[in-house]
Amino acid sequence: MATLSLTGRALRLLSTREHSRAELERKLAQYEEEPGALAKVLDTLAAKDFINENRVVESVLHRRSAKLGTQRIKQELQSKGLEPEAVASALNALRATEVDRAREVWKKKFGTPPQDATERAKHMRFLASRGFGGDTIHKVVSGSDED
Repeated sequence: MATLSLTGRALRLLSTREHSRAELERKLAQYEEEPGALAKVLDTLAAKDFINENRVVESVLHRRSAKLGTQRIKQELQSKGLEPEAVASALNALRATEVDRAREVWKKKFGTPPQDATERAKHMRFLASRGFGGDTIHKVVSGSDED
């Protein structure tokens, strides 16, 4: 069976979802046979707009914002090796909807206010594990509608 070229491997990865250049470098480095070949392939794909950081950011926001808080999304974007400016601008847009998104996640999981301190702590831990901030968690769990 013929082995895939670096370009073929990169296109296969890009066909499943958007990848940043840094992600592709990490995933394809083991297949590079001569130094500089991977960089050339990635430069070519970027020139043809197959690799686009803005699309990567939009893709992550679209897939994850309904379920995760700003902190978790920030970690995911940073792990993809994206430019700090792109991450910061994406997070600024998310912060405006943080309480509403947290409330939706909370409603889907619990639906009713906690009955005692133990249950309240469970609700708070759940939202914290999803990456929502402390102020947001307090507003959602206490049921206050002031933002």
